[in-house]
Amino acid sequence: MVTGGFAAPMFRWYVIRTKPQSEYVAASALEEEGFEMFFPRVKSPKPRPGHADVPLFPGYLFLRCPEDERGWPSVHQLAGILGWVRFDGTIPSLSDEIIDDLAMRVASIDGSGGLWNRFRPGERVRVVDGEVDCLARVVEGASSPTDRVKVLMGFLGRQVAVRVPWGSVHGVPGEPRTARQSSGARRTRGRGRWIRGFGPRAAPTTDSA
Repeated sequence: MVTGGFAAPMFRWYVIRTKPQSEYVAASALEEEGFEMFFPRVKSPKPRPGHADVPLFPGYLFLRCPEDERGWPSVHQLAGILGWVRFDGTIPSLSDEIIDDLAMRVASIDGSGGLWNRFRPGERVRVVDGEVDCLARVVEGASSPTDRVKVLMGFLGRQVAVRVPWGSVHGVPGEPRTARQSSGARRTRGRGRWIRGFGPRAAPTTDSA
């Protein structure tokens, strides 16, 4: 689209790195400055102090601004912000479709009870509850963050099925990941295609632009 002889600027989404534990502070600062910002956060049984949720991508926020590398907003001067995320000296962008997809996934996670671990039948876990600290096998996973997990654990030489609070059940290091099921964010767009900036080879850096 051309108006008055000038092309209208293209708006894209970019990633900003925040200072540790400063996502909420940075988001407030950006909103106060009038920026269009996306801060994906989800409900959690263990929310951040003073909040009812946790950041889905700790340390990162998404900012929508014109696609023009000649004049990036000086966001690093705002509270809680380190700078733009760059890859090989370039500030990569994300499309509206990717942000829309993330927003839908945030809604899906919240709709299923928030961000909490789901344990599958047959998974080996560690149960820590009061004076109990032992390995067990999941018989039936919890259906919500307030539900209990049914596990099979050894007691006086025999296996006993008991129900324990979800928060008392922990994954076992080294357990195959195929046996774990969690409500974390999807990092691919289907068929193994990584969302730009979240791939296994991504090595982000931040600057003070």
